[in-house]
Amino acid sequence: MDSNDPKLHIAMFPWLAFGYMIPYLELAKLIAQKGHQIFFISTPRNIERLPQLPPNLSSLITFVKLPLPRVDDDFPEAAEATTDVPQNKVMKLKNAYDALQQPLTHFLESSNPDWLLFDFAAYWAPTTARNLGIPCAFFSIFIGACLVFLGPTSPEISPDDRKNQEDYTVPPKWVPFPSNVAFRLFEVGKVYIDSITGDESNVSDVYRNMEGMRGCDIIAIRDIHRKRVLLVGQLPTTNYEENDRWGQ
Repeated sequence: MDSNDPKLHIAMFPWLAFGYMIPYLELAKLIAQKGHQIFFISTPRNIERLPQLPPNLSSLITFVKLPLPRVDDDFPEAAEATTDVPQNKVMKLKNAYDALQQPLTHFLESSNPDWLLFDFAAYWAPTTARNLGIPCAFFSIFIGACLVFLGPTSPEISPDDRKNQEDYTVPPKWVPFPSNVAFRLFEVGKVYIDSITGDESNVSDVYRNMEGMRGCDIIAIRDIHRKRVLLVGQLPTTNYEENDRWGQ
């Protein structure tokens, strides 16, 4: 990008769930209001289902459509988001999402943004960005208290060695103050297989989170990872209507 241009060009690559895409879009609107250019990257059908942009921001937010690769014949033809598939197919959706690494790389090479924002699912994004000389930020839609349970990434703190469901029913050992905040056993059971252990075809959500946070330059949340923090605040959904006075 032009070094004389004070405005930033920022690429955003959220996970294929509307609970992630909508907060990313709201953050994109806030950043665009400052005059920065956004490349919002997702699959075609997901982009078509996103809320309409307000007119004053439409020139600053560019939607980039990357077709979702077919990596499994046993997968719904038109499925591109978690809302399109049952829970037992979400891991296959993650496999397809991982297959977007190459087309994402090609787009980043051609557009050369100043920053890449990604979330937990794209655990490979920091390596991709680093190879292209692009700084990257891990933007989590979850509050810092949630990420505490995933574990620290700093080498100065003992790593996570939890192996069993029962290990998650007590406060994490890296919390330095008395606390009784922990999962109940039935709560762990609901997320244990996919989120904590993964399966034979895919890595776990915990692994995705931790690798993403280890490799990024900035974490956009309050956390314990010894990195610079950007506070983004709440990002409630905003719907554009023609009579709204955007930017006032």
